[in-house]
Amino acid sequence: MHTLLLRVCGPMQSWGVQSPAKDRDTGLEPSKSGIVGLLCAAEGVPRTDDATVTRLAKLKIGVRVDREGVLRQDYHTAGKVWPNGKGGFRRANGTLEKKNVVVSTRHYLSDAAFLVGLTCDNLDFLRAIHNALANPHWPLYLGRKAFVPGEPIWLDDGLLQDTELATALKTYR
Repeated sequence: MHTLLLRVCGPMQSWGVQSPAKDRDTGLEPSKSGIVGLLCAAEGVPRTDDATVTRLAKLKIGVRVDREGVLRQDYHTAGKVWPNGKGGFRRANGTLEKKNVVVSTRHYLSDAAFLVGLTCDNLDFLRAIHNALANPHWPLYLGRKAFVPGEPIWLDDGLLQDTELATALKTYR
């Protein structure tokens, strides 16, 4: 087996697992689906490319928590309206509006750091992912578009040949 390591750290991260419309959760560590999405962005794979997404989802994943971070939440409104401070909403032209506004609570991790390992027996497959992370096709995010990495995800020495996932996560600096 071969292992590819990624540095996942930033001021804000969100790894939603079960997210009903009004309360968007986050896991306490990167989710597999979130990492697969990040890899798709690096490779320039659209969400509609089921074959590539399925191939990436077959990778085994492990996570080492280097810094837990702090669980936070944020009040969020979506729509072309803004809170008016009186329990209602106003449009840009000043008229009040209460419909077509989505209000939600969004949870995220603040100042967390992880080492994520991906493993499989196909070294060329991992090498292609490693190269894509060094030169991503699309911007990389940590769960949400506003949550950018605080450090590069790509690690120069992150591709480890003939190294098991658990060993790589335990021994990497």
